[in-house]
Amino acid sequence: MFNSLAGKALVPVGLAVTGFMVVCCLILYSVIRDDLHRGEIVHATNLADTVLKSTRYAMHKSDRETLATIIRNVGEQKGVDHVRIFNKKGIVTFSAKPGEINRQVNKNAEGCVVCHKGAVPVTNLGTMEQARTFRNPDGMDVMAITAPIYNDPNCSNAACHVHLPDQKILGTLDIGLSRTELERSLTMLRIQMIIFTLMSLILTVSGVTALLRRNVFLPVQRLRNYVENSAKKNIIPEPPPHLPHDLDIIASIYYNEKMNTADKKQNSEVTEN
Repeated sequence: MFNSLAGKALVPVGLAVTGFMVVCCLILYSVIRDDLHRGEIVHATNLADTVLKSTRYAMHKSDRETLATIIRNVGEQKGVDHVRIFNKKGIVTFSAKPGEINRQVNKNAEGCVVCHKGAVPVTNLGTMEQARTFRNPDGMDVMAITAPIYNDPNCSNAACHVHLPDQKILGTLDIGLSRTELERSLTMLRIQMIIFTLMSLILTVSGVTALLRRNVFLPVQRLRNYVENSAKKNIIPEPPPHLPHDLDIIASIYYNEKMNTADKKQNSEVTEN
């Protein structure tokens, strides 16, 4: 098969189309995955900002019960893995999971070390730097956002608070979202792209094969049959009609050469007689 004209024509085409489709699908999948990941981070950041704005009034009033209720209600939402607030010392003061309260957070843990890697903690991070992904104890992938709680005049001037005006960070909100739905969407996307690639490959190769067969393989086969039949018969037939231009020229040259050879042979026989 690989030594035939069809094999030499179709195999490279099939390989080229397969490679092109695979590379394009990989690039497209990578772009879509990164875009979904950025959208996930933006969604988590907006949720964290909403929680901070919702709890700010309760913080100003030192209403710990309302604050705890807000954190608990947010933590009960579908897709939310955890919601917690810890103070400047890294102690969890509010959490949707009661067992986490008063627990000391490790500053070297992922999500904390970004700010605490230097001698002086970093107080400003970009949206992408605030995000981190990890696997929780239940084996579920989680994307979390760490958002600092900044000091403002309403905090430092409140009668119930002891926050100096030069204290920039009062604490940190840590909120994590399950990545189960995102991973499910990416899995479905991979399956759909594989099916699309296979369908495109089959249709492309089938179409190219049909066109080559009609425009190349069949005319070449007709020319081959013409040459083989002409070599076996004493009568030289006319070239087959409706050949492609190049093949028609080859058939005409072959026919003329055969006719010239036959005429020379006939003249030679006449001369000898």
